[in-house]
Amino acid sequence: MKITSNGTPATPPAPAAAPAAPAAPAAAPAAATAGSGASAAGALLATARAQLQQMPEVDAARVAEIRAALERGEIGFDAGKLAALIERYHGSAG
Repeated sequence: MKITSNGTPATPPAPAAAPAAPAAPAAAPAAATAGSGASAAGALLATARAQLQQMPEVDAARVAEIRAALERGEIGFDAGKLAALIERYHGSAG
């Protein structure tokens, strides 16, 4: 989703219909070779993957709410703090 500078929420792109079938064969060989514990884990993974695909990629309403609060000055923004948090999360490359 693109955040525009004019204050209006950009419409998120329509999610591409990703078939769940390609992901299942990757888990199937491991399940067949490792036994019932692996097949149960594979089934759990497939269920989680299906639920994740049903979720929206971005909560557009929440993004619009936060953007409006930023524009009204209700939420402060510290670019340096954000940069430090990103660096801490991903590690320093330098």
